Amino acid sequence: MTLLNLFFLLHLILIPTSGYVQPFKDGFISGVISNKGLDFAKDLLIEKCIETIVLLKLPKIENTAYVPLVGNAKVTLSDIMIKDVQVNDSSVIIRESGIVVVFSAATVDLSMKWKYTVSSWLIPFGISGSGTASIKVTGMQVGLTLNLKSKDGTLKLSLLDHGCYVGDLSIKLDGGAAWLYQLLVDAFQDIIASSVEEAISDQITEGIVKLDNILQALPKQVSLDKTVSLNVSFVGNPVLSNSSIAIAINGLFARTSEVFVPQSYKNGFKVSSACGGLPKMIKVSIHEDVFKSASLVYFNAGKLQMVIDELHDQALLNTAGWRFIVPQLYKRYPNDDMQINISASSPPVIQVSYQDIGATLSVDITIDVLEGGEIIPVACISVDVSASCGVEIIGNNLSGSLKLQQFSAYLKWSKIGKLHIRLIQSLISSVLKTAVLPYLNHQLKSLPLPNIDGYGFQNTVILYNYPWISLCSDFSFTEDDYYFIQHSNYVS
Repeated sequence: MTLLNLFFLLHLILIPTSGYVQPFKDGFISGVISNKGLDFAKDLLIEKCIETIVLLKLPKIENTAYVPLVGNAKVTLSDIMIKDVQVNDSSVIIRESGIVVVFSAATVDLSMKWKYTVSSWLIPFGISGSGTASIKVTGMQVGLTLNLKSKDGTLKLSLLDHGCYVGDLSIKLDGGAAWLYQLLVDAFQDIIASSVEEAISDQITEGIVKLDNILQALPKQVSLDKTVSLNVSFVGNPVLSNSSIAIAINGLFARTSEVFVPQSYKNGFKVSSACGGLPKMIKVSIHEDVFKSASLVYFNAGKLQMVIDELHDQALLNTAGWRFIVPQLYKRYPNDDMQINISASSPPVIQVSYQDIGATLSVDITIDVLEGGEIIPVACISVDVSASCGVEIIGNNLSGSLKLQQFSAYLKWSKIGKLHIRLIQSLISSVLKTAVLPYLNHQLKSLPLPNIDGYGFQNTVILYNYPWISLCSDFSFTEDDYYFIQHSNYVS
């Protein structure tokens, strides 16, 4: 897993387990990672750190020392490479001042090459030798303190403090004289330990700088299609407590390629952080204004309309099928095909309740007759529709289901005389149930949840708590995700 994917995973898994999160101004999608989620993220961080440290090559070391009865020995240690790292204990501590990550009781295995030359008045021609050795470091501790702040809609990650301490170090020579071993222990042990500490500290600093650059490059707007974009800029500084990290994004929809400035929405919401008593890693909460902003943008873009020219009961799209309900229509246009034009007359009103998501939609249903290649509007009926939407998680997919609650209709205008609305309502109900709702439900099925380098949502539950809908979940390894693997390779 790359640093990009590691952060993106953290970016997606946000909100605590009890109490209330401090409200964020203009934050309509908010969340916190709990203690359980922090442990999960910490383990991923350890895995990533080990990947960057293993096979790390340390600088060459040279030193000269006097060896009794032998003379001055010049020893060179080269190809010093970290072969393996094992972390036996770790912890993450959240404080108001920053995030503290500690790896302790770690062991490091290294390999190296050595060579020496000895010269003295007793041995004027000099002697030399070479070989390999293995090094084992035990009791190593690594600590770092991070600070996370919001900056111009992105996140700024800073390394406040860090350090690496090597406990014990042992050297095993493959060949070589006893005096050489003692020389390595006496003259090189501290140098090797300092070299390990410095190399690991440098890797930490370099990794944090890279991660910060990735955070600074995160998009502030994500285009969902040619019509709308989602404002994903961060708002407010992350809130750090002793058990969680809370982050919020704006989360409102806007027209693609337009800068969106929210003006008509409340802000400073308090978000319940409870997960129904379930110990989940994350909870993501979405305010109903997110859905309202989407409906407003799509309505203003003229996208909330559809033309129905095919039905399960195709007879309803011929004037003959209406001859007993609207006889004057059949009389004027006998056996002509029809189409039904449905368009929203106002933005849908969407509200999150304590059990589902409700939607109220006012639409104009225009009846068109197709005659001689011409589309002739003959009547328009205004309909107010109320529907409910239940959301569930199936596998790693989000699925929604719309159900018609009630509707009412009245005649807006007619070119074929007065219509009996009560009789027409049955046809409208049939169109809604057999064409409109199936189409919308098809669009709502199997929306994939984020899957990053094989890590996805697990044991997810949906909670409704007006005016928020929340997703409480754990994360686990599922399967590789091609997009994020390719994207991470590109940026790295």
